[in-house]
Amino acid sequence: MIRQLLRYYAILAIVLAFSPLSAQTVEGDGARHFYERHTAVEREALDMPFVRESDVVWENTVWRTIDIREKFNRFFYFPIEHRGVEGRRNFAYVIWDAVVNDELPIYADDELKIPLDNRMFVESFTKPDTIILEIVDDDENYEYKTVIVPKEFNSEEMLQVRMKEAWYIDKQVTEQNVRVLALCLTKEMYKDHDGDLDYIGTAEMFWVPMLSPLWRRLLARNEATWEQNIAHQPSWEYVFINRMFNSYITRISNRFNRSILDYLTGTEAIWESERLESELLDISQDMWEY
Repeated sequence: MIRQLLRYYAILAIVLAFSPLSAQTVEGDGARHFYERHTAVEREALDMPFVRESDVVWENTVWRTIDIREKFNRFFYFPIEHRGVEGRRNFAYVIWDAVVNDELPIYADDELKIPLDNRMFVESFTKPDTIILEIVDDDENYEYKTVIVPKEFNSEEMLQVRMKEAWYIDKQVTEQNVRVLALCLTKEMYKDHDGDLDYIGTAEMFWVPMLSPLWRRLLARNEATWEQNIAHQPSWEYVFINRMFNSYITRISNRFNRSILDYLTGTEAIWESERLESELLDISQDMWEY
């Protein structure tokens, strides 16, 4: 009897081992990946160290720009599909979708003093344009027709990310640190002139409070596309904390409240930006005596 039971369980184990039901499945979308991935959607933002006012012995405010057209920063730009690739969206769509869903606050200024209504902003941004087309038939008869052109958010038009940062020295740890205070997406603006698009400038869309726990959790739960190892993709929070981007300074706090382009242009503006960057980094080195 015992021998028959052992033989029965052995046969049952062999059947289950080769049965399709025993294959590993992923609930919801087993075709997308061969194991269940839940780390990203459950990840929480890191706790930011508390800083006392009396411990800050030096501080400066810095405005800088991340140009997504730079080769190193291209992971901000891709993938260009709104739905994303393998669950990952580009940085612009991560921010935009949160605004559309009215999940997070947005502001009109980098001081974060002028709040914007998410729904009204989205409706205004995607409001269709009305244009008049001139139609000419074979007999050179002219007809004018009004056409409504729908507008959609297109991440390919977002080629810059602007940031406002606070650089400071905490005497408790005797080192220079940085906190990103606010972040802004920008859009390239063009004007139609006789069928040609003329570049007229870069417009700021809205500012987001980077110190807000809601925004930080959003960045922590969305991954960037880093091609070296897709099993361990950095979150957008990790990208900003570890400064995995190239950028340049456009303004530093000053008595005239002006940016570099207000008093310099061209190559001289680039040199001034590099000079300010060098001075900023030298401050931490000058704290020590050798």
